[in-house]
Amino acid sequence: MTDPTAATIVASDRLDTLRKVCLMDYALHIAGALLSMGLLSVIALIVNYVKRDDARGTIYESHMTWMIRTFWWTLVWLVPAGIVAVLTLGLLWFVLLVPGLWFLYRMIKGVIWLNDGRPMPV
Repeated sequence: MTDPTAATIVASDRLDTLRKVCLMDYALHIAGALLSMGLLSVIALIVNYVKRDDARGTIYESHMTWMIRTFWWTLVWLVPAGIVAVLTLGLLWFVLLVPGLWFLYRMIKGVIWLNDGRPMPV
């Protein structure tokens, strides 16, 4: 017979680990947008995909999905914004700020909701 206390401790440790992974991923996504032109965000995206199955059935699954969707939708909008910026010879460079700011908004919102222990609406 298994000890219910030990099972509770294991479950608690698993959730704590998933919370830390989510927090690290949010930090990598934000740092990627601000410091590495997205390279760190790609690393975070890989971690999101790898750890999402481990998070299945917890609030952390919604955070992983939130980060994955945010990354891909930002990329979808950066392509046309980049084309506009190039075609106008850089005169409309500021259109690149819109998807970038939206990305940062969603990542910061995710950190706040993670800190509050709330799942993301996906």
